[in-house]
Amino acid sequence: MIYDLDLQTAGMVAGSLLLLATLPGFFKPALIQNWLKRFPRSGIAGIVLLSLVLVWSFWLLATMEMGEFSSFRRPLLIALPIGYFLVLRFVDEFLAVRALGILCLLAAEPLLDAAFFRYESSRLVLTVFAYLLIVAGIMWVTMPYLQRDQINWSARNNMRWWFVHGIVVLYGVALLALAVTFY
Repeated sequence: MIYDLDLQTAGMVAGSLLLLATLPGFFKPALIQNWLKRFPRSGIAGIVLLSLVLVWSFWLLATMEMGEFSSFRRPLLIALPIGYFLVLRFVDEFLAVRALGILCLLAAEPLLDAAFFRYESSRLVLTVFAYLLIVAGIMWVTMPYLQRDQINWSARNNMRWWFVHGIVVLYGVALLALAVTFY
């Protein structure tokens, strides 16, 4: 186990992040819609998110047990910052979306790790969220224009906006409730 995270903490963190990411969309929908429409091509957001991915990946690579592949640790630790600077230099299109996709892929692992070998059926709510992060991460890294299309689709009218945000808020509240009561 790389992360020492129990199911209750993972559920509380995931639920809180879902609520924190969604609640501003309820209170200032026009402002958040405009910001989200600019997000996919935002260079600053791309640099910040990719830097966060670099730090997380570097820490993960430096501390994880690699077994028979431990001889690859040093070359990978050298290649990781080089790859970071190459991506900053040559990947201009949708860098923020790609970095967010990688961040989703990294974030799914501690959630799955926390639910591993747990027998409560309520753990599946957290597991489903982790797999949704994986699917979204893979789609956003390989086809980043889809996030732009998803944002435009959800912001096309108020009914869609409230519906999407309502589902995410309900899921976040459900995760928090399960973390407090069952995990």
